[in-house]
Amino acid sequence: MPNFKRSDDVFLEAAKQFPTPFHLYDEQEIRNRARALKRAFSWCRDFREYFAVKALPNPAILRIMKEEGCGLDCSSATELTLAAACGFSGDEVILSANAMPPEEFRQARELGAWINLDDLSDIELLRTHGGIPECVCLRFNPGGSFSIGNTIMGNPGEAKYGFTEQQLREGLRTLKTLGVRRFGLHAFLSSNTTDASYFPELSRLLLTLGKSLEKEEGLNFAFVDLSGGIGIPYRPEEPETDIQAVGEGVRRAYEEICPEGQVGVKTELGRWMTGPCGWLVTRAVHEKKIYRDYIGVDACAANLMRPAMYGAYHHITVCGKRDWPADHLYDVTGCLCENNDKFAINRELPEIVPGDLLVIHDTGAHGHAMGYNYNGRLRSAEILYTAEGTYRMIRRAERPEDYFATLDVDPAAEALGLKI
Repeated sequence: MPNFKRSDDVFLEAAKQFPTPFHLYDEQEIRNRARALKRAFSWCRDFREYFAVKALPNPAILRIMKEEGCGLDCSSATELTLAAACGFSGDEVILSANAMPPEEFRQARELGAWINLDDLSDIELLRTHGGIPECVCLRFNPGGSFSIGNTIMGNPGEAKYGFTEQQLREGLRTLKTLGVRRFGLHAFLSSNTTDASYFPELSRLLLTLGKSLEKEEGLNFAFVDLSGGIGIPYRPEEPETDIQAVGEGVRRAYEEICPEGQVGVKTELGRWMTGPCGWLVTRAVHEKKIYRDYIGVDACAANLMRPAMYGAYHHITVCGKRDWPADHLYDVTGCLCENNDKFAINRELPEIVPGDLLVIHDTGAHGHAMGYNYNGRLRSAEILYTAEGTYRMIRRAERPEDYFATLDVDPAAEALGLKI
């Protein structure tokens, strides 16, 4: 696994400097992945990665992305504000619409961002909230299942996103009357796939459709946005996506369909960019033996909800015991009053005792970002393991006053020590 590149000493030293639990991110590995993606698409003279802010919305991480030449994919006013605060503007930003407040269109237009429309009704909302730009992107939903060979990669017919093909045509005709001269096509048809053929097949679909629409509607086909969907190996035995093969596959489809080379290519990777570069570091605090053997840790689903929400697998190692036999069967649990607050179920691990440091792997995307405050549990700090080998806090842990801050409208606020 890519995240096994760091020794236990990295986590042990971090835990000496900061109280657990915390998410730890590897700056150099994030930069390495951004550069590998750029190399894979270096054949395209108009390529840019737009990091999906929702995956890891921390200014320190977003500044790293900017330094590596990436833009940002935003989905809310807050994410647009964060992008602007980190120095992103203009064509460095994409706003992907999704049943959003129309005022967010205006904010995106003021920032000069690309607009990715999700529905016919978005056209009028955009016209009256910021205005129609000269180039607009439209999100395509082909319906049914998206298959590669005999393998179903996704089920867009069940997804809430995007235009049908007929709606694309209708939308482009309307946009043309409103001054649009160029358009892009976007689609997200599979999630967390390590199959290197996904992006090439998606690009073939979008490029073919885009060239057809260009001819039919008399508009210039400006770019394809392949969105995200390229996954990571959460289990040690799973293969990692060959990003160079992905880029080469897209190149072959591109040169076959667009030999003139005038169509840009954009991606919006989140999980692939930062997922393997992050870990939730937590300490065993309790052991309970009833019908199963439970190890309680000081983290909970408030810090990482993917296992509780999706039943998602995250690999777990015990610092100093990676070479020990995995001869114990544990449920690794948090402290929430929910029985699904478990990081692992019937997991084979080395013997764990209270005080052991556990590392939950691949939490660098959709980990801290999906945190919440059920049971009044507070979200953890985020720490950056810098390229120089030092540690820097880039988000402090929440404090009780953060949890109570929005109660300043209630008479109880004074008793809680809040200013009204």
